[in-house]
Amino acid sequence: MMGSVADRQQALRAAMSIWEPRTLHAVLDDAAEATPDRPFVITDDRSWTYAEMAAWSKQLAAGLVALGVSPGEKVALVLANYPGFVAIKYAVSRIGAVSVPINILNRRDELRYLLEQSDSVLLVTMDRFRGVDYLEMLDQIAPGWEATGCGNSLPNLRHVAVLPTGEGPDRSVARTLSSLEAADVWAEIAVDPHAVCDIIYTSGTTGPPKGVLLTHDMLMRTAYGSAYARAFEDGRRILFSLPMYHVFGYVEGLLAVPFVGGAIVPQLRFDATATLEAIARHHATDALLIPAMTLAVLDAAGVATYDLSCWQSVLASGGRAPDRMWQGIRETLGVKEITTGYGMTETTASTTVTRPDDPVARLLTTNGRQRDVGVAGDPQKDGRLVTYRVVDSGTGAVLANGETGELVAKGEGVTRGYYNKPEATVAAFDTEGWFHTGDLGRIDDDGYITLLGRIKESYRCGGEQVLPTEIEDLLATHADVLQAHVVPIPDERMGEVGVAFVVARPGVTLDPSELQQLIADRLARYKVPRHVLLVDAAAIPTTASGRARKFLLSEQAAHILELP
Repeated sequence: MMGSVADRQQALRAAMSIWEPRTLHAVLDDAAEATPDRPFVITDDRSWTYAEMAAWSKQLAAGLVALGVSPGEKVALVLANYPGFVAIKYAVSRIGAVSVPINILNRRDELRYLLEQSDSVLLVTMDRFRGVDYLEMLDQIAPGWEATGCGNSLPNLRHVAVLPTGEGPDRSVARTLSSLEAADVWAEIAVDPHAVCDIIYTSGTTGPPKGVLLTHDMLMRTAYGSAYARAFEDGRRILFSLPMYHVFGYVEGLLAVPFVGGAIVPQLRFDATATLEAIARHHATDALLIPAMTLAVLDAAGVATYDLSCWQSVLASGGRAPDRMWQGIRETLGVKEITTGYGMTETTASTTVTRPDDPVARLLTTNGRQRDVGVAGDPQKDGRLVTYRVVDSGTGAVLANGETGELVAKGEGVTRGYYNKPEATVAAFDTEGWFHTGDLGRIDDDGYITLLGRIKESYRCGGEQVLPTEIEDLLATHADVLQAHVVPIPDERMGEVGVAFVVARPGVTLDPSELQQLIADRLARYKVPRHVLLVDAAAIPTTASGRARKFLLSEQAAHILELP
């Protein structure tokens, strides 16, 4: 039995009465010492105990040092949710280097930009995954990289190590992830808990992706806060297919469970039936889901029977959720504790969350309470790691509870800025150090936040952030495209999907499927608009300065597509 929320939180307080800043690997090593034989990473093929994962990461750390990777240097990771991701992640932490986890959905030009902008010296990548050939991308970015290095194309990238996935024909490479493992006895290196640990890229409102700087202490405080706010029981097992290169799966899953000697059950890809089977097989007590996943799981649970008696909790977040979803989680899946929240990479992960014992009304009407993270928080700010307030987006004036405005954030969980982007960093903060989220919302008297939209033009498709200007710029490269404007419309499963309004050059007839293929060939799948609408220039509502009024385009799209 899990016990009450209060009892579980009291157990966490008893285990840690004072917060001491620590590194990622220090928390892992503490868990390996306390519960060496408990499973930490569980897959269908085998499990790794805390002691085994700690030892594996030490072997890789010794190999990274032998390869010449120095503290502070950047190690890019293009890896799905393989156990190797966990091992190399902790190895990079041990040597004081910085991980640059990269979205595996990115294509060639996106990968090139991220490797270059991050100054990565080592790339650890899969050879193939789900039909994407990452080594072929490297061939195009830096021809001859295996023999001569990345040369003028990526001068900082000295080494590439490959994780063979077994998908497709083998390709002989000079260095694999396993070949990095060194048999030498690992000698600990002093690493500052306040040093940058990760650079995680996120798209902003304008321009290319920005690398968010996150420190060891920020990540550990937030991960502990996840365990505390959601009242983890001893040994909690969390299943997720959300990628560990994003803060949702990374912080709320991987980094949170060591505080209670728990385990993660990472899935390589989402499949609703496989999710239910894995929960039953591995006795998972918790799951991380976005609305599209939850709805698919509910559908799958309605056509077959699974033993879900172990499943007690779920964090269902990451986008808009239909009201019927919350009822289905309780009645169809039998999950008792449902939480939802709000966060972003710049605030390390979720910074608001509903309590596990909150009434359903909180799930229906809010995005969670400003998260109390216990000992990891600021006692002068009600135990919070991040505090929010609402301001007038035009004047910056602070608004009262219940009023709508832009959400701004401040606290130890907020990034110090973006890697090698000083102008973007300055623009993101006001003179008092409050970070502008670009999200519209309100805060009630109990500290619960309700999101009401975005000032930004970006949107989330299946939990992934989409930057319309990136798609518009690509469509504009087509010789016969005169204008392109991409806007979101609501979608029950994906949260939001894109609609592209395209104006052709006079006398030309465009093929919508051809334009979608153009985008699919160059950008990640979630960025491909669901619909392409061919319109006349006169149909585009504009401001006096000629800019498209995108909220009106969203309304037009809903009308044209006959959305409810």
